[in-house]
Amino acid sequence: MAATLAPAKARLLSGGTVVPAHPLALDQGGRLSPRHQRAVTRYYLDAGVGGVAVGVHTTQFSIREAGLLRPVLELAAEEVHTHTERWDRPVLLIAGACGPAGQAVTEARMARELGYDAVLLSPSGLADHTPADLIRRAAAVAEVLPVVGFYLQLAVGGRPLDHVFWRDFADVPGVVAVKAAPFDRYRTWDVVRGVVASARGDEVALYTGNDDSILMDLLTPFLVRTPDGRTVGRRFVGGLLGHWAVWTRGAVELFERVRAAIDSGAVPLELLTAAAEVTDANGAFFDVAGDFRGCIAGINEVLRRQGLFPSRRCLDPEEELSPGQAEEIDRVARSYPHLADDAFVAERLSCWLE
Repeated sequence: MAATLAPAKARLLSGGTVVPAHPLALDQGGRLSPRHQRAVTRYYLDAGVGGVAVGVHTTQFSIREAGLLRPVLELAAEEVHTHTERWDRPVLLIAGACGPAGQAVTEARMARELGYDAVLLSPSGLADHTPADLIRRAAAVAEVLPVVGFYLQLAVGGRPLDHVFWRDFADVPGVVAVKAAPFDRYRTWDVVRGVVASARGDEVALYTGNDDSILMDLLTPFLVRTPDGRTVGRRFVGGLLGHWAVWTRGAVELFERVRAAIDSGAVPLELLTAAAEVTDANGAFFDVAGDFRGCIAGINEVLRRQGLFPSRRCLDPEEELSPGQAEEIDRVARSYPHLADDAFVAERLSCWLE
């Protein structure tokens, strides 16, 4: 039997919220800094997010080989549980799961033991798996914890998955959402079409992972014509994003503005300007000019500059900022101070680091 979300968590997920993909805090020697790892989780919670995703691409998939998966999941879970007890509000805990079915099920069981609500199921590294294999893997994991599907962009290890795949994926009992992150408008449409075509489509929330088009995904009503002649409207109700790992308070405020615009039925032109600005900032953080080689180091660097991380170090010491990326981060920080949350962080940093 498929696992289910607690009612309050299910309402939060289906209604839409901000979920940053949690990065990994390492010191200059490449060792985990629990103090800073906790501080960043506290930052997200105080910024007003509705969840955190841990053990995902932004956390670095290689935490598994480094023996850090359980410690990192535990640190985030402890902070979220403490926060929810204090503030009495639901916060989604989403754990990344990787590998073939056996590994993914084992990781889901660990996450369930630690109090996680759902699993973000990565397709990375499974080139020998057919689409049918991936569906069976999702069904196996969904018996342990509810599943969030993940269309990972090709540049960082994803693979093409058509609308038929996403229809069949959404049909799996226990699938509660899909994160669309192909960084491709055509493939994003494949996700929407597939979920709408599923018999369970109304039960599956759409979350954007397209860090290059965050606000446009959230603002756009997608209208799908079905074979029986109906027109079905769907929206991306929230985001699960590496970009939201930084300037997170600003991201929450933008998300609230998007929700208000949708409720009013009119999109202010300044939100379209903000959409372009966020995309430009993402280009610097994710190292688009360097073919995304510095995407994790870029996120870490922004957090280091704010004092939340001790370094920008990645598990692979060769994974660094690309030439010119630091200057690009400087440029977008100067250009868009209204998107940043430096003052918010500076005011609370000492408390988060206690």
